[in-house]
Amino acid sequence: MSDAKPKLLIVEDDVGLQKQLKWCFDEHEVLMAATRSEALAQLRRFEPPVVLQDLGLPPDAEGVTEGMATLKEILSISPQTKVIVVTGNNDRDNAVRAVSFGAYDFYQKPVDTDVLRLIVGRAFNMHALEEQNRQLRENQFNSPFEGMIATDESMLKVCRMIEKIAPVDVSVLILGESGTGKELLARAVHAQSMRKSGKFVAINCAAIPEQLLESELFGHEKGAFTGAVKQTIGKVESADGGTLFLDEIGDMPLPLQAKLLRFLQGRVIERVGGRTEIPVNVRVVCATNKDLKALIGQQQFREDLYFRISEVTVNVPPLRDRQGGATVLANSLLRKFGGTHGRPKRGFTEEAVAALEAYSWPGNVRELENKVKTAMIMAEGSLITPEDLGLREAVDGTLLFNLKEVRTRAERQAIRQALSITDGNISRTAELIGVSRPTLYDLMEKYGIRVQ
Repeated sequence: MSDAKPKLLIVEDDVGLQKQLKWCFDEHEVLMAATRSEALAQLRRFEPPVVLQDLGLPPDAEGVTEGMATLKEILSISPQTKVIVVTGNNDRDNAVRAVSFGAYDFYQKPVDTDVLRLIVGRAFNMHALEEQNRQLRENQFNSPFEGMIATDESMLKVCRMIEKIAPVDVSVLILGESGTGKELLARAVHAQSMRKSGKFVAINCAAIPEQLLESELFGHEKGAFTGAVKQTIGKVESADGGTLFLDEIGDMPLPLQAKLLRFLQGRVIERVGGRTEIPVNVRVVCATNKDLKALIGQQQFREDLYFRISEVTVNVPPLRDRQGGATVLANSLLRKFGGTHGRPKRGFTEEAVAALEAYSWPGNVRELENKVKTAMIMAEGSLITPEDLGLREAVDGTLLFNLKEVRTRAERQAIRQALSITDGNISRTAELIGVSRPTLYDLMEKYGIRVQ
C-alpha cells in the first residue's frame, strides 16, 4: 500500500542532487518537485508530513526569493508540515530568516547524508507527536457533532435528522451552500454509525483534475499510465469498512459518474489498469452546493446516480437563515481561538452584535470564522467592534434599519421555520403563518424558497 512508507517531499531543481537524495531516503516514499508550482501540487495531493526544500529555486536559482515564497505558501496551505530548508554554504542568515517564517529546521550544503537523515527523522518524529497530541485533545472533547453549534429550530432539526439516519446504513446526500458545515455533518453521520471504528475518508471532487480523479477514487495498478510506477490504493478501497465522503459531487465529470454508479450498484471496483474485481464494503455520504435536479435537467448529472446517492437528503440552512446563529457562533469562535490570534478579547460591542445579525453572510460559517480571526488580530480594545469585523456598513447602511429589509428578512425566516416545523406541508404552513396557499406560493417564489 502507498501508505506503508512515510511521505517525504523533496523540492530541488538539481537533477543530480535529486537522485542522491532519493537514494539517501529510500526507506521513504519520496516525492520530487523542481519548482514552486510542482511542490504545491504535490503538497495538496499527497499531504507529506515533512518537506526538504532548497531555497534556491528557479527562476531565482541563485537567490532565495522564490524559495522563501515557496516556504510561505507551503506553510500557509499546511501549517503542520515540517519544512527543512537547505541553503548554500555560508548562508546562515537566510536559513535563520526561513526559520523565523516557520521552517522547522535548516541544513547547509554540502550534503552530509547521515546528518540530513538525522534531521529528517527528527522532523517525522516531531510531526507524529504533534498529530498524536492533537488527536488526544480531540478525543478528550469528542462529540458526535464536533464543531457544530445549533441555535435555531432549522439546525436542531438537521441534528435530529442526523441522529436518526446515522445508525441506518443508507446513502446520505447533504445539500447546502459553501461554508455551511456539510463535512462536519458527514463526520457526525460516521461518528454515530456502526462504522465509527472504521476510516472516514474524504475527497473533494472539485479539487482534483478530471484526468486524475478516477485514479484517486479507485486506485491504479503499476504501469496503468505514464508515471504509475507502483500499485496505488484509491480512496474508495481505503475506506473499506468505514465511510467515504464525496464532497462537491455535483462537480464530478459525467464519465466518472457512470463508474461511480457501477460501484454503488455492485459494490466492487477495478483499479485503473486492473482486471480484478475488488469487493468494497463502504458507506457513501455525498455533499454539494449545486442544484442537482437542475443539473439533471441540463444533462450534466445522471438521474440514476442521484437516486442512488440520495436515499436520505439533508438540507443545511445558510447562516443568514439561522436566527441568532451568527452571534452565538462568533462568541464560540472567540472562546475557541482564545489568545492565539492577537490579544485575548472579552466579547463584542452592541454595535458589533447588531452587525453580525444584520450581515447576509454569503460565505456562511467559513466567512464568519475568517472575520472573527481578523478582528482578534486587529482589535485594539478588549471588545470587538464592527470596524474590527469589517462590518461597519451593516450598522451605518440600510441593512439594519431599513424597514423593508427588516420585513423581508423576517418574512423569509418565518416561512422557512414554518416549513421546517410542518415538514414542508404547504397547507399547514400557510395556516401556521396566517396566509392563503396562493399567497404562500407567491412568497416562496419571491424569496427563492423550495420544498425539498
